[in-house]
Amino acid sequence: MVSSKRFSKDVDIMVEKFHTTTNAAYGCLPRDRPILEYINMGVVNLDKATGPTSHEVTAWVRDMLGVKKAGHSGSLDPHVTGLLPVMLGKATKAISALRLSGKEYICVMHLHDDIPERKIRKACKEFTGPIYQTPPIISAVKRQLRIRNIYYLDVLEIEGREVLMRVGCEAGTYLRKLCHDIGLVLGCGGHMKQLRRTGTGPFREDTLVSLYDLKDACVYWQEDGDESELRKLVRPMEDGLSHLPKIIVRDTAVDAVCRGASLAVPGIVSFSKCIKKDDIIAVFTLKGEAVALCKSSMDANELENESHGIACVTERVIMDAAIYPRCWKAK
Repeated sequence: MVSSKRFSKDVDIMVEKFHTTTNAAYGCLPRDRPILEYINMGVVNLDKATGPTSHEVTAWVRDMLGVKKAGHSGSLDPHVTGLLPVMLGKATKAISALRLSGKEYICVMHLHDDIPERKIRKACKEFTGPIYQTPPIISAVKRQLRIRNIYYLDVLEIEGREVLMRVGCEAGTYLRKLCHDIGLVLGCGGHMKQLRRTGTGPFREDTLVSLYDLKDACVYWQEDGDESELRKLVRPMEDGLSHLPKIIVRDTAVDAVCRGASLAVPGIVSFSKCIKKDDIIAVFTLKGEAVALCKSSMDANELENESHGIACVTERVIMDAAIYPRCWKAK
């Protein structure tokens, strides 16, 4: 399995700005939430089977777990299988972070004529980096020319006219159009024969959950009161934000951000070393709870050296207000 690091920043290298502790009286570790709250702020890394639409599968998960709403990380066509992370309840506030994240696919491309392997591999190499792509006629977006990044395209095997590829790409890339365009370059034509998504942001195949296993875990919980299996299959929504650059804040700064305030530098405890200005970042408490999605106003160097000023502007509040104490005064 290819690591998602191949198409994401190294967000785990942190810079400590201030040393402080958290008050156990407020909030809690994401994995220690009461089960109903845990589900309503969870994410399921679902293994979508061939047949149903992404919308249908998401609705089944929503009804199975008894949450009011659920959202998926980006549509898969009915005949496509693989990763479909589903955010539950309040976690849907952060679904945009997954939909815009990098994707990885295993694809079988069928060529319409016999082509030497050397030429196939050479043509595929030309489709790495920024490429122009017009969405296919049957698609969920407007058909206009746009640029999409192919982070890597590895030809794993060639057998006759069948080409097995692993592709890491920007969200919104159409693999069936990619196969069509490679076929045009080769002069023989080609189409996508089979497709499976193997990566979405921080999610990989090693944590996939089937609908059958999820249903069994629900039965154990609802009929036997055993929530252990459900806690294994449903993960805290914070896991779905782990691919983003992050800022950890003091307890005293949490409530202000929850009410839509921008985050000032004095409220920061630590931050990802890779942060650049205008990055979308995730703000977390010292206990690891997601607070908000914000747009950075400073890069990592400024965050390290400045003692005041606005570090980031809040764009999407995730945590409810009043969970942490109000330590600020309105003007």
